[in-house]
Amino acid sequence: MRPRPLLAALAVAALIAIPAGCGDGGSSGSEVAELAPPRTPVFVEGVLRPSGELKSNTEAAAERIAGIDNLGDFVVSELESSAQDDGEPVDFDTEIEPWLGERAAVFFERLEDDELTELGIVVESTDPDATQEFIDTQVKESDEPYRSGAYEGVDYQVGGDEDNAIGVVGDFLLIADDEKVFADAVDASEGDSLAAEDTFSEAISAASDGSLADVYLDVGRLIDQSGGQIDPQARQVLRNAGIDPSEATAVASVVPGSDQIAIEFSSDLAGQEAPTGEASELLGSLPGNAFAGFAVSGFGEQVDEAIDSLDKEGIPDVVPPNQLKKGLKELGIDLEALSDSLRDAGVFAVGNSESSLGGALVLTTQGSGATEAVASIADLLRSVQVEGVTPLKGKYSGFSIRDEEDLGDKPLVVAAKEGRIAIGYGLPATLSGLLAGAASEGKTLSENPVYDDAVAALGDTPIAGFAEGAAALRLADSLIPADDEDFEGAKKYLKSIRFLALGSVTQDDLATAKLIIGLK
Repeated sequence: MRPRPLLAALAVAALIAIPAGCGDGGSSGSEVAELAPPRTPVFVEGVLRPSGELKSNTEAAAERIAGIDNLGDFVVSELESSAQDDGEPVDFDTEIEPWLGERAAVFFERLEDDELTELGIVVESTDPDATQEFIDTQVKESDEPYRSGAYEGVDYQVGGDEDNAIGVVGDFLLIADDEKVFADAVDASEGDSLAAEDTFSEAISAASDGSLADVYLDVGRLIDQSGGQIDPQARQVLRNAGIDPSEATAVASVVPGSDQIAIEFSSDLAGQEAPTGEASELLGSLPGNAFAGFAVSGFGEQVDEAIDSLDKEGIPDVVPPNQLKKGLKELGIDLEALSDSLRDAGVFAVGNSESSLGGALVLTTQGSGATEAVASIADLLRSVQVEGVTPLKGKYSGFSIRDEEDLGDKPLVVAAKEGRIAIGYGLPATLSGLLAGAASEGKTLSENPVYDDAVAALGDTPIAGFAEGAAALRLADSLIPADDEDFEGAKKYLKSIRFLALGSVTQDDLATAKLIIGLK
């Protein structure tokens, strides 16, 4: 969809919000959803005129990120400048502001070939007659011809480069991909709409209070429209987590704060109950010099189910069905004991350049099953004289594998001690993950002040992921060529990020998560 430049700019302004004037304080499934057709798989709604705390927080975030001290004036200036450059000037204050309402929305009716199609843009109007005058003026001054049309008593204009349909439906400006989408929206306005569906109402009711914008996804519908093409392993992971993707829905809300931006997710688990638990203790125990880390609970259960599935199905041309666990046990590797002893899993990354980059997967264990399995694997590899494999010496069980062609100049290392296994790139990074928190091995993430602020920003939500903005940017700066104009342009915004914090919880059949972008 490529509507006339001014109308496109108006749509963009609707999505990023124009914090001017007075108005609502948050979005939560308002009347704009009444123009979205039923079973719309993607629906985005935003506040055009935030007020009070939402307005001040939005402007504060814009100033911290982009140095913009008045976001509303900036958006209006950019819109008018774009229209002027296209030879079609507009005065926002006289032509748009008098009728511009509180909310706007964008919907997509289909997913085809991995692209969202059949787009509609809905902008609330406080004066439909003035909105119609605006449309008539813009169509008249357009370089591309338009023609008049009508559907169910609703007049519209259709034309331009892509035959977009534009008109006023009730109290809304509607810009549609084509006449078919316009007609669908008109039909929806008669009552059979997304807003009338219980699935949408229940999902959007979980959206965060005080949000600037909400995104609704019908996950099952998107899977259906993609031809059911979801990776079998990904589907199994979701099912293991208690999620039936064919029936699930999700909502994401953008909630600005004075020194952070929160993206809050909620997902209906389609009648399933996800596993509970948290891995924040493991995350906090990862090495203190890590610039990023992530941890999950219940990892052993997932491994156990994966092993059972792999054993049952076998590996084509390699291992017959129901022989994997039996065969490895005969070689001294007990997969069931290994999975039973595993608890949580965490991964971290360290370094500020390509040469210093490293990291490891850290697994917490209970009992001796995992440590014994690592020792057995090391013995097996040594006995069959696998090239590049070297056993670890000293007080750690494990081994390293060196292959410069596939791994570069650092080995892959597997190391274990009581209560912990680390699998990492490079010996120093692996051992730091194995020994993090020991008195002689340096600080942990929980002793990093930036990490502490990330934990505090999540409130009651347990932290599951963390990245320190400045450290991650230093690494990216060393890896990305200096002549990359896109990255150079983005750096001035990335510099404002102090940390990223991710947390999640489940309760009954609802999973919620928060991504906090902490700002300097």
